[in-house]
Amino acid sequence: MALPEPLASRSWSRLRIEADPELDGLVTVSLARPEKLNAIDAAMHRELQEACAIIAREPAIRVVVFAGEGRAFSAGADLGRSTRDGARFADEAMTLREPPLVERERALTGVRTAEAIEALPQVTIGAVHGFAVGGAVVLLACMDLRLAEAGTWFSIPEVPLGIPLTWGALPRLVRELGPARVRELVLFGDRFSAEAAERWGFLNAVTARGFARETARAWAARLLATDPLAVALTKSQTRALADAMVPAHGAYADADLLTLVRAVRAARPSPSEAGPAAPPAASA
Repeated sequence: MALPEPLASRSWSRLRIEADPELDGLVTVSLARPEKLNAIDAAMHRELQEACAIIAREPAIRVVVFAGEGRAFSAGADLGRSTRDGARFADEAMTLREPPLVERERALTGVRTAEAIEALPQVTIGAVHGFAVGGAVVLLACMDLRLAEAGTWFSIPEVPLGIPLTWGALPRLVRELGPARVRELVLFGDRFSAEAAERWGFLNAVTARGFARETARAWAARLLATDPLAVALTKSQTRALADAMVPAHGAYADADLLTLVRAVRAARPSPSEAGPAAPPAASA
């Protein structure tokens, strides 16, 4: 299968999109920013949204595998700073740099990328290696099937860093993992292994090291050998049932929440401007 012209004619700076030469109907979308551990910046968001919009209109494509180039699937949202100094990282990430309406529009970017992946009519498979952090875990939660190589780890570190979890993350994670597990993973931000993710139902399988893409391709071959209408109906019905259980559109206020927190931080006086702290009230 040749890559459809709308995909082949576009110059992609953050993605590598390939049609499988032997399996008609399979396309692989690779996050291709390995020098930055495939951190998801504004350009990658735009390209993912555009690629998904094109793929959704191509009935010849029946399975889409998402993977990452280099050492890992993705380091998550690219905020341009190291997370080693947690307090400074949170302050910079939550700084209101533009007027609130501009910031709100920017905050919607991750939500739109998640929705674009989730809305694909094709079966989507996440093939993970190395690690997936924060927003990358959210995007994986939008996919139909997920597998990872042994030794892969995941984390959702935003809340311990003082950053609200957005991108429509919470309803999707609760839907895939259950509320109790999500509270633990999000509130503590601890790393968890591929093996744990499989036990909890987030992953469908754990492969040997170096075999994530090969296994995803084998799964795609099985899907492509199955009646396309039966596959399409099963995908749409299970997605509708999952969304009825925990509607992902319940995250419509994510951008508002993030913008509000940034605005409150911007309006808060610094310790030097606030003056000395008031003395404690006398006890009765």
